[in-house]
Amino acid sequence: MEYLEFELPIKELEDQLQKCKLIGEESEVDVTETCTQIEKKLIVAKTEIYKNLTPWQRVQMSRHPNRPYTLDYIRAICGESFLELHGDRGFKDDKAMIGGLGKIGDQSYMFIGQQKGYNTKTRQYRNFGMANPEGYRKALRLMKSAEKFGIPVVTILDTPGAYPGLEAEERGQGEAIARNILEMTRLKVPIITVIIGEGASGGALGIGVGDVVLMLENTWYSVISPESCSSILWRSWEYKEQAAEALKLTAKDMKKLKLVDEIIKEPLGGAHRDREQTFVIVSNAISKTYETLKNLSPKQLVEKRMDKYLNMGVFKG
Repeated sequence: MEYLEFELPIKELEDQLQKCKLIGEESEVDVTETCTQIEKKLIVAKTEIYKNLTPWQRVQMSRHPNRPYTLDYIRAICGESFLELHGDRGFKDDKAMIGGLGKIGDQSYMFIGQQKGYNTKTRQYRNFGMANPEGYRKALRLMKSAEKFGIPVVTILDTPGAYPGLEAEERGQGEAIARNILEMTRLKVPIITVIIGEGASGGALGIGVGDVVLMLENTWYSVISPESCSSILWRSWEYKEQAAEALKLTAKDMKKLKLVDEIIKEPLGGAHRDREQTFVIVSNAISKTYETLKNLSPKQLVEKRMDKYLNMGVFKG
């Protein structure tokens, strides 16, 4: 397990606990009481640290290298039922955007999301979770297929942004994202969006227009990353913590501003500390949300979705 800077007090206590247990195993000394005391200290330390996380620390949590990614969630939730679908039928198959059919219980869903890599090789393969235009066109193709067969759509957001390279611009990155946003507002099946990590800029919005938007506790959703914001405003990355604070990008801020609908509470210490529990929580949240949407007619779905997004940013004096 890797530890972030603010998690070092937890690492110390966990190391102490491990040594204590090792002494107990290798000698005749009864260390039960000492281990219990360390465990109590550990619970207190975890509760205190994770209860008072700053916006920047939440950004760091969302990028934790051990944090589960989109395919981890889909495989855990759908098991053997997941069938990945490839290609945009125009240019190529974008490995940063994945999608396919899968089941939760007896209900089929079309899952679409950005996928990051675990090491240098897979990060390059997945283009660091930054989709090209063909990725967004693949996502749209899958959404349209889901609409045709009356299958609800689940989009999973985890990207540092859409790929900003020259070739992406040449192939119409802005148009592809804009087209997705337009088409998603009028898609005639339920759309459930889950933010599991980074929700950055148009890269996230390109698959982020949902009837219900769920946001995991230690994630962020914003027009720009704190580092980029800092480099624009202060010409330096040094002010990323102030930028994170000012951007109001945490789940709490997003819920308060009515830009997301629900916060999914993570296990103590974040999703990476108890992956299995996190998968169960997210799976239940998707099923529960679908129950509230499944009886709405296509017309009602589109009207409610349109109203929801048109009301964002409206100020009543």
